[in-house]
Amino acid sequence: MANDASPGGGTATVPDTGATGFEERRTESPLQRIQHVLHANPILGPLAVLVLAIIVFSIVSGRFLSAANLGLVLAQVTVIAVLALGQTLIILTAGIDLSAGAIAVFSSILMANIATDLGVPGALALIIGLVLGTAMGAINGLLVTRLKLPPFIVTLGTLSIFFSLNSVVSQSETVRGTDMPSIMTWTGNTFGIGGFRITYGSIIMLLLFAVFWYALANTAWGRHVYATGDDIEAARLAGIRTGHVLFSVYTVAGLLYAIGAWILMGRLASASPNVGVEYNLDSITAVVLGGTSLFGGRGLVLGTLVGALIVGVFRNGLQLGGVDVVWQGCAIGLLVLVAVSIDQWIRKVKA
Repeated sequence: MANDASPGGGTATVPDTGATGFEERRTESPLQRIQHVLHANPILGPLAVLVLAIIVFSIVSGRFLSAANLGLVLAQVTVIAVLALGQTLIILTAGIDLSAGAIAVFSSILMANIATDLGVPGALALIIGLVLGTAMGAINGLLVTRLKLPPFIVTLGTLSIFFSLNSVVSQSETVRGTDMPSIMTWTGNTFGIGGFRITYGSIIMLLLFAVFWYALANTAWGRHVYATGDDIEAARLAGIRTGHVLFSVYTVAGLLYAIGAWILMGRLASASPNVGVEYNLDSITAVVLGGTSLFGGRGLVLGTLVGALIVGVFRNGLQLGGVDVVWQGCAIGLLVLVAVSIDQWIRKVKA
């Protein structure tokens, strides 16, 4: 502070006009600057990890960058990416969904059995399956918003319920793709772009990410999702109907899981009740690796896509490198721990 003469002959306190903020910014360490950059651009970290992984695995195996292998990686991550997209919406609101894989697998069994056992036309059976998957997500939303139960407890319970119903409906039997209408497995069909073979399921996945990137970045609903996850009480006081936002998020996530079920049937060329046990954790892993905060309010759906690709690249690259599957899981687990630690460090950034 500086003293200056006042009109009455005394002294008056006058604020300094020096560039104090600029000087503080200049005294930041390189690590603090990185912290600020990652806080403002959460997708940069996951992108750096993905690029580094691609470089390393391309050195480890000459087959890694082949068109056939890259197309395989994309096909392998498609289902997890769609489930992770729904998971992202929920985690942005500071929730979590442990039933994502159960809803997807149960939806696929319902679609297949409605078409084969009841003789319903394929397109109609598909629509019914999508509606039922959406309803399962809505049940989660109602339990969270109406009964005020923690999302972890709600989805842990519905995880067991949906997997149990899945076994009852399917009688633990797989429905073969040849027994189903062709539309059920259409998402597994491929077309060529140069040397790449891309599935229609992957195209659907990319379109979904584009739609929800736009919705979260450019609509009132997207802004309300972020606000609810950042501070639900402040959002409520600001006039946001947080209960409606949470219900919509879980319901939309259910629809995305059902779409993931359709893509899953195309990927497997069947509807199997015995898959998907790891999908719940894989979807959360992709979200976390993509830079979305588990504490809500911060993250991007494009980051989730990058996170899913990181999982796919690591698993594929380690497999090509001859690493045992047990150690592949260990590597993914370490990645998750590092990602969460970095997220907590980034959240401590000074405004």
